[in-house]
Amino acid sequence: MTSTTPTNRSSADDITNTTPFLSSTTTTVSRPDSAMRPSVRPQSLREAARFMRRATSRRTMREPSMLVRETAAEQLEERQSDWAYSKPVVILDVIWNFAFVAVAAGVLFLSRDENPEMPLRLWIIGYAFQCLLHMVCVCVEYKRRRRRQSMEYSRFNAGEDGVLSSGSGVESEQYVTFAQLEEDNGSNVAKHLESANTMFSFVWWITGFYWVSLGGQALARGSPQLYWLCIIFLAFDVFFVVFCVALACIIGIAVCCCLPCIIAILYAVADQEGASKEEIDQLSKFKFQKIGDNEKPAGDVQGPVGGIMIECGTDSPMEQVLSQDDAECCICLSAYEDGVELRELPCRHHFHCACVDKWLYINATCPLCKYNILKSSSQEEV
Repeated sequence: MTSTTPTNRSSADDITNTTPFLSSTTTTVSRPDSAMRPSVRPQSLREAARFMRRATSRRTMREPSMLVRETAAEQLEERQSDWAYSKPVVILDVIWNFAFVAVAAGVLFLSRDENPEMPLRLWIIGYAFQCLLHMVCVCVEYKRRRRRQSMEYSRFNAGEDGVLSSGSGVESEQYVTFAQLEEDNGSNVAKHLESANTMFSFVWWITGFYWVSLGGQALARGSPQLYWLCIIFLAFDVFFVVFCVALACIIGIAVCCCLPCIIAILYAVADQEGASKEEIDQLSKFKFQKIGDNEKPAGDVQGPVGGIMIECGTDSPMEQVLSQDDAECCICLSAYEDGVELRELPCRHHFHCACVDKWLYINATCPLCKYNILKSSSQEEV
């Protein structure tokens, strides 16, 4: 009987240094990530996962489990960004901001006879200018993403069909590279404008709140249209700030405490971008078997033994002894029960089949160390 000890803890220690450290800087307001103008970018889910790792004791959630949640948060952020710049959301965003501009222009025209003590007209004009600048930045970013997707699709088709010769392939590669450089420059300008617009909107909101509060009832009686329009704009901003912050907190808690629910939702609504069912079925499957306290299996596991993984579907199954700390799924945080089916990836990390199969269907990488299982299968075929 052969026995190995591929533990999740040791593997996690090996990959800790390869996991990119994330900036602790957070942006409080970011309009491109939402369908509404007065929006707040949710605090980075990966930063929330790191905060939970620092605030939670090791007895509650161990290091490998937190690494899995950071990977899931990164995947969720990428899909959130793709969704935020999808065509329906961009159209809704532009319509929403254009409605703010139209309402502001209409009220300014109808209230031309009002003479408020505070410069409310100036504040409304600045608010409308923010909306226009936001629409420009969103459209630029949307077009940049569409062009990049088109170029990647063209490169993929050209390489797949084999139409291009070696020389023309080099020219095509150079052309795509120059085009991408040009797009990156334009994208950087748009991002800087959006960042400046975000900072200005925060200062402008405080300024408008100060002017409205200072004017008080005198503004409401003397300039009711301008006054109530400022109140409405300020209230919309507060509402969406609170909504987006609350949504970010709920998603962050769900990623840290109920990751299988997030994976199930992504599995239900997302298209297949990872491994196919046939590729997942080719991975090793094991059945977990608990052992009694008096049994001492062969192996070099130190400390309490959690059980044995027995390979399924082979005449001479391989057995792997797991320590008590590693006899749990890093996705659902549940200890392995007797007779449960496990899936082991080529990187030697193991999870519940029900947990990891849905993840691999969405993303064909190990949720713990980001090892690409498709790359491994292609190397074996070669």
